[in-house]
Amino acid sequence: MGFAEKVIEKGISFISQSVGAFKNLSSLQVNQAEGILSNIRQLNQSFASKRQANYIELRIDLERRIRQLFIDKGGVPKKSFPHYMTLGTCDWLKGWYKEGASLRIAIENLNLNAISFTYGDSFPAMRVQDGKPYRGQVYTFEELPRLLELYGLPQVWNCDGSLAPERYIEAQVWDDEVLKYIM
Repeated sequence: MGFAEKVIEKGISFISQSVGAFKNLSSLQVNQAEGILSNIRQLNQSFASKRQANYIELRIDLERRIRQLFIDKGGVPKKSFPHYMTLGTCDWLKGWYKEGASLRIAIENLNLNAISFTYGDSFPAMRVQDGKPYRGQVYTFEELPRLLELYGLPQVWNCDGSLAPERYIEAQVWDDEVLKYIM
């Protein structure tokens, strides 16, 4: 089994133990999401407290764009917004949460036609314009081995974030099937 296959074997999600897994602002009405984000900012206890004022608006637009690019590649999302995971482990993400933890779900247990990927967190992956060929791109599961061959796993070559904004490969899971693993 090659490097890419070993990495692809597992999906992983980082969660707040106090809040739980797969709690997503995108699942809420905009005013509810803004209110929760405002509370998070006031508490100033997590990475999310540093998010910019128009974060919810940007996130909704970005998720629509990623979803459409995924559909254009033959993806079959079953929901309007994704659950977020990473490919492989990324200890840095645990620090985003007051009580950070991880939940591993073997990727072969998920509907692969409903999972898209960005090389790095979707915000910089889709918004930074530095000429890197993976910017603005959405990948399917079938494209992962080649992506990993070309660029490697960000958690390996950029674990401290000093070289670029990408620190992991983000998986956007467009299916609630993933929820059965936490119930």
